[in-house]
Amino acid sequence: MNGEGEREGAGPAATVRLLGRPLAAALWRGQAEPPDPDPPWPFMLRWTRFIGIGRLPFRLVAQGFDLFVAVILLFSGLSVLSERLSPHPTPALIDDRPVHTPPAPAFLVILLAIWLAAPLALRRRHPLGAWRLGATGMLVTAMFSNADGRFAPPGVFALLFVLYAVASRCSREVTIGVTLVTVLGAALLQPPTAAGGAVLIAVPLLVGFLVRMRRTSRRELEQQERRHRDAEAVLLERQRIARELHDVVAHHMSMIAIQAEAAPYKAQNVPEETRQDLAEIRATALDALREMRRILGVLRQEDGAVTAPQPSLERLDELLAGARGTGLEVSSKVIGDVSGLPPGVGLTAYRIVQEALSNAMRHAPGSAVGVEVARAGGILRLSVVNGPAAPGQSPTPSPPGAGHGLVGMRERVAMLGGELSAVTVAEGGFAVTATLPETAPPDAPSAPSARVSPPDGRPSGDARPETSAS
Repeated sequence: MNGEGEREGAGPAATVRLLGRPLAAALWRGQAEPPDPDPPWPFMLRWTRFIGIGRLPFRLVAQGFDLFVAVILLFSGLSVLSERLSPHPTPALIDDRPVHTPPAPAFLVILLAIWLAAPLALRRRHPLGAWRLGATGMLVTAMFSNADGRFAPPGVFALLFVLYAVASRCSREVTIGVTLVTVLGAALLQPPTAAGGAVLIAVPLLVGFLVRMRRTSRRELEQQERRHRDAEAVLLERQRIARELHDVVAHHMSMIAIQAEAAPYKAQNVPEETRQDLAEIRATALDALREMRRILGVLRQEDGAVTAPQPSLERLDELLAGARGTGLEVSSKVIGDVSGLPPGVGLTAYRIVQEALSNAMRHAPGSAVGVEVARAGGILRLSVVNGPAAPGQSPTPSPPGAGHGLVGMRERVAMLGGELSAVTVAEGGFAVTATLPETAPPDAPSAPSARVSPPDGRPSGDARPETSAS
């Protein structure tokens, strides 16, 4: 195995593949990063604010400067190319008298002058395309030149600026490919100056690479600082919520438990049924306090890790017993083994049943409630159906700010990729059904998108006044 791997990773074929990727990226496959839409002024040029230029967007000023220099290179290139593209670089002599030779074709001179200067004007928007244009222009100029392969100075000047733009805006692979092609082309077209040309080519590439590394490091540092600020803001908000819950909700729940415990001793001849109801109220308040302490502990943790066991359908009997203690006539049916559910599915199922029973206690006191849980084929199905309120019982009005229970159920179901339906039934009751896959599909929505059917055409966010038990 190791020998095969070594043979595959070495040798001429591997070397060709290693060099082929950067060459292909430079010549046709690679792309540059998009330009910064609003780049800041360099520190060394901020003094221009005192003369007014520095108050303009740096992108426009830099592009205008490139266009200005490109025009200068264009006109200087016309004279240089007229001489180098002439059939005879010096006048011929006949009988000691100079004979004028025909000049170079004007169309070819103008075309090559534009070809050599245009990359400088394009280097900020299309650095890699500008390099390809400039490199081919230098090659064509050398082919038609009569100066023994010497490069035209305007083209060299423009190409050096383009090389800096390539190194500062392109990936390392593209930069390596551009370096190889440029150095190899300079060595083939002008061998005597190959060493000096390689050094000249390396200077803008090295400067551009250092600028790119500095920009990348600064961007990563800014992203880390932004993530740190966001995490700190979230933690502070969670701590504020935890303080509010502790100071308001937990205090009131403690008072409910204390008053429910002390109420039988404040009056004589309290019926036994009333004592049991008060004891049930105290037990429910204490359970709520325990849940509140768990939530407060999670909110105060920096990473939000859950350290306490989460409820699941294994506590279904306990949940139903608490509902029966409030006067509901609860019947249950469990099909299949509901133990060992995934934590998220088990917790969501428990909260759905808890919220549905809580709504029945509030809006249909004393009603008959049927709870059915079925698990088969990797799907968990829940159904909680309650009838109308018992005779002599009146629904409890929802407090201000309520109406989030069904929204919370919908969000929980949507996170698992399931479906939720909450509708009124013909007898005047309410039915909540949910389908929860034990394995969420890859395209499960990360935002609330489960189906909720609101009764009476009311908005799904407040399909029915409910408490937010979850």
